[in-house]
Amino acid sequence: MSEVGELMQRMGRDARAAAAVLAQSDGATRNRALRAAAAALRARCAQLLEANAADMAAARAAGIGAALLDRLRLDERRVEAIACSLEDIAALPDPLGGIAADWTRPNGLRIQRVRVPLGVVGIIYESRPNVTADAGAICLKSGNAAILRGGSESLRSNAAIHACLLEGLKEAGLPPACIQLVPTGDRAAVGEMLGNMREFIDVLVPRGGRSLVARVRAEARVPVIGHLEGNCHVYVDRDADADMACAVVVNSKLRRTGVCGAAETLLIDRAAPPALVRAVVKALLDAGCEVRADDALRELLGDERLKVASEEDWRTEYLDAIIAARLVDGVDGAIEHIARYGSAHTESIVTANAAAAERFLARVDSAIVLHNASTQFADGGEFGMGAEIGISTDRFHARGPVGVEQLTSYKYVLRGAGQVRPG
Repeated sequence: MSEVGELMQRMGRDARAAAAVLAQSDGATRNRALRAAAAALRARCAQLLEANAADMAAARAAGIGAALLDRLRLDERRVEAIACSLEDIAALPDPLGGIAADWTRPNGLRIQRVRVPLGVVGIIYESRPNVTADAGAICLKSGNAAILRGGSESLRSNAAIHACLLEGLKEAGLPPACIQLVPTGDRAAVGEMLGNMREFIDVLVPRGGRSLVARVRAEARVPVIGHLEGNCHVYVDRDADADMACAVVVNSKLRRTGVCGAAETLLIDRAAPPALVRAVVKALLDAGCEVRADDALRELLGDERLKVASEEDWRTEYLDAIIAARLVDGVDGAIEHIARYGSAHTESIVTANAAAAERFLARVDSAIVLHNASTQFADGGEFGMGAEIGISTDRFHARGPVGVEQLTSYKYVLRGAGQVRPG
């Protein structure tokens, strides 16, 4: 067995042992670890930023693009946000031991469905150091041991954050193996997690670009929770308020272009007033966004700044200040376009027409649908979940933000008084 293989097997065994301890731990102990980790993050902010600066310098030298650099970058505000996220997760109700259902059979047998941890969760992610904290914290809160494999570009930042999580575990008297960080950037470690750790890892969560998630889905020998891409849409209806539409569309696209909830396609009702159409598109262009438009929209506006959209643009997740835009035949045209080209992630409708909004919300089959709100709310923290380790577009177990509750399962507990089943 290779050196990396031996490392990962050892981490797997340690995680399995830690998971058994966590499954029997009480919520107060896990919360104490999270709050202590948050305090450590604040106390070590200078060291965190120093480690991140080294990662940023190496990333720039390697020619990494602006969107990924933004994901990688830490500053005092972002470190404080990470610490607050840990405290928010600690403040959530304990997801374990809750009774999801309780009934008694005619024979007197009492049956309860009880929340339990999944076991060991493997998370494979790229670029964002905050995922180290969020993923470790969510797994800890839900009683799961975590094996974290971050991207090589954020190795120093991840290690600095992980040290704070370990300090929290020590303060609470929990095993350090409750949250383990793969200490190498060798890609062989990913291969081990995907193919050779089935006896240790219960579920994998990939968080990164399309190529990473596609590889995980194709090669994993354990269940996977994740999404391939976030091709998100905003539909501006004929009855939309112009000021609201401009604000929602610009925020959906440009607040953070590198997040999976960023809008990639703008759909506008063909029957919308030309002034509304012009205002929305102009707001994007004036904000520095490249707009790739269909023939009908370019002809209507006659703005030379509009680029020509290709068929491929409707399927593209840019993660950049670029958006595809087209006119559609009302709410049904928007629904049809999303069904054909979307990735079932997040879609928004802007309209004052309640009937149109309800039709859109009911018929669009995506993990998250919004009315009169930015797609950038596709985030577990914004849902009041403390944080999340990804947005799932799956249709089983977990869908939408994957937070504390989504990393639990259940077991049935039956209590009797000597009942036996008749032959």
